[in-house]
Amino acid sequence: MADVRQRIDDIVKGNAVVLFMKGDATFPQCGFSGRAVQILQACGVNADTLKVVNVLEDADIRAGIKEYSQWPTIPQLYVKGEFIGGSDIMLEMYESGELQKALA
Repeated sequence: MADVRQRIDDIVKGNAVVLFMKGDATFPQCGFSGRAVQILQACGVNADTLKVVNVLEDADIRAGIKEYSQWPTIPQLYVKGEFIGGSDIMLEMYESGELQKALA
């Protein structure tokens, strides 16, 4: 599990904006992941900036990310190495303008 944690850590710290989700940005596999992508697009995050990790393609990452963040659900957003939250938190932060500031 340590190697999975290291892989996740490398992804989170090696990319400015990371979304662990079910599916990918063009074809989300759950409503919450779809909403997360829509929120990021509304904030002006483009495909070049966003690193998407499809947890459905890697069971180790899918289990490991929940332990890494101490957060039980997917999607999970990280900005500049910091855990932001899932789609509900993203929506609240978007509506208050906090998410746009974090992404700037």
